[in-house]
Amino acid sequence: MTLLSRKRGVEIRVQRTQLLQSKDYEIHLIVSEAGVRNLKIETGYDIDQIGTLADHVYDNRNMAATLASGSFLTEGMVVIPCTIKTLSGIANSYSNNLIVRAADVTLKEKRKLVLVVRETPLHKGHLRLMTMAADMGAHILPPVPSFYHKPETIEDILDQTIGKIFDYLSIEHNLFKRWQGEEEQ
Repeated sequence: MTLLSRKRGVEIRVQRTQLLQSKDYEIHLIVSEAGVRNLKIETGYDIDQIGTLADHVYDNRNMAATLASGSFLTEGMVVIPCTIKTLSGIANSYSNNLIVRAADVTLKEKRKLVLVVRETPLHKGHLRLMTMAADMGAHILPPVPSFYHKPETIEDILDQTIGKIFDYLSIEHNLFKRWQGEEEQ
């Protein structure tokens, strides 16, 4: 699943799209074919429900969409979750679908690209792909939780990952408690 914004690109959990809308972000959504199935399994939402949270929804096969061109201005893009298949396409500049093409455009235009790779465990090939993507300018942000903010719910843990994405994209938020030093915790 991918969400892009004309002002700032963001791909994010369903519940946090309202936060972006309240800050006047335009949301562009691409969901892969596998993503449509996984969305239903993991969240209970279907593509029509998710589509209502976006300003624009694109078919992942539509290589002529505006997102496929560098002339379409964004400040970035986030791919979440980023599968190893999508990571491989991005790392190898193999633009066989709109998600990978939009990511490739984001990199070539030197805009922010966040890849939330959640595969585990990782073998050396996966690590090489992450290194290749990072060498081209992608920001690899695995959803690895920290616990200094003392999360009490799964939402608290997920919000920390979303907050890290927002930090990288310079989007103000208060999704998690920031580290204040050992003596002040």
